[in-house]
Amino acid sequence: MIKSIEESPLYRIANARSMAFFGASNSISSMGAHLLSAALASGFKGAVYPVHRKDANVLSLTAYRGVADFPEVPDLAVIVLPTHVVNETLEACGKKGIRQAVVVSGGFKEVGGIGGELEAELKKIAGTYDMKILGPNCLGVANPHRNINTTIIPNEGPPGFVGLASQSGSFVTQIFEYLSGFGLGFSTAFSVGNEAVLDIVDCLEYLGACPHTKVIALYIEGIRRGRAFIEAARAIVPHKPIVVFYVGGSKAGKAAGFSHTGAMAGPDELYDGMFRQAGIIRARSVVELFDFCWVLGALPIPEGNRIVIQTHSGGPGAAAADACGRAGLVLSTLSEKTLEKLAPFVPSTGSVGNPVDLTFTKDPTAFYFHIPGILLAEENADILMVYLLSPQRVVERILRGRGLPDEAASVQGRKITESNVDQLVQHLKKQKKPVVVYSFHRSDAHVMREVIAKGMPVFQGAERAARAVAALVAYAGVRER
Repeated sequence: MIKSIEESPLYRIANARSMAFFGASNSISSMGAHLLSAALASGFKGAVYPVHRKDANVLSLTAYRGVADFPEVPDLAVIVLPTHVVNETLEACGKKGIRQAVVVSGGFKEVGGIGGELEAELKKIAGTYDMKILGPNCLGVANPHRNINTTIIPNEGPPGFVGLASQSGSFVTQIFEYLSGFGLGFSTAFSVGNEAVLDIVDCLEYLGACPHTKVIALYIEGIRRGRAFIEAARAIVPHKPIVVFYVGGSKAGKAAGFSHTGAMAGPDELYDGMFRQAGIIRARSVVELFDFCWVLGALPIPEGNRIVIQTHSGGPGAAAADACGRAGLVLSTLSEKTLEKLAPFVPSTGSVGNPVDLTFTKDPTAFYFHIPGILLAEENADILMVYLLSPQRVVERILRGRGLPDEAASVQGRKITESNVDQLVQHLKKQKKPVVVYSFHRSDAHVMREVIAKGMPVFQGAERAARAVAALVAYAGVRER
């Protein structure tokens, strides 16, 4: 394991001060144009050197005919060229003194035949010049904290706390928008491709040492250095959770992974055992991968698996209870002390079992402040799950019925929603126990955006919320080992 992030072979790739783009172009259909455009749109502050044999300027930047024309030695070379000229370009970079490269070009080991020979030659060049290379057949790196992005889509949303190492480039570049919808972002994300030189283990070690990374996500089709992977994960897990989505366990997944990056997958049971041995939390879908990362990076670690559910509707409460049970969580039995505290706030039509179902209350603010506080103080509960239903549309309709103009009613309704959410979230953030919210509102509904903007995990449906909480509980168990 590396002792500091600066020791990582990936450090100068993820923190490059200058970049050269081989294959840069002005053509709207060119991959090189897309990569360079995304790098510039991400706000990179260092020098950028596009390479083009004919054009004097590429995307308004001075272009260079070759490596020899650069006014300095760039930190990083980004190469998106025809396969047959990649290695001679790497050789030229090595002679110039460039020691880091992202090889986007495909057509290497993943296609077999001559491709395997070209990849072997690439590795030899890397050894000769001590070059640190991501790829080939990858999209490289995105480090929003340093405005670095070698992928085809610009960063979206603020820098975040999710570190990603992926054997698929798409799960870097195509996840920007998805994460930003939840107020999340990458700390640093790596696409490793064929892993000819640098691999998933190198990325894991970098992210383990990265100060911006709170939780690590892995997309894996196959692991080459199994022992090194387990040792790295074991060293990281006690202070930083790792979540993995592995797709090579089925026959179809294994075949797809091999044709994608040449990854040699193994049986599901083997990888399951490896992940358990290393203390890694396994996700069963891409949605789960980032759901788990969300709660693991945003919420405190619970002391146990006892959960209490707060709702104002019986059906969503029952659905949550069922989902929690299926996820291995235990519904708490509320103490007499808690029941006494709840009594003034729960009407005769409600229920003080678990779920705690208000049904209706004369003081709606109690749902957002008093009741969560009482339930979080329950000594028999480790986690609180809250069902969120916004009264905004009802309030707006009533205000319009009282003669308020549409726009004024909408403004007033939004203000009430924002006040309720702010009261709830600010109160819950002061607690030491984790709180997760679930709802059936659309993800773009005003109340959902308000909760997300304030850093509280909120899921559509109790099932996603329960499985995410179960991942939180699982990590608590790993840390105790």
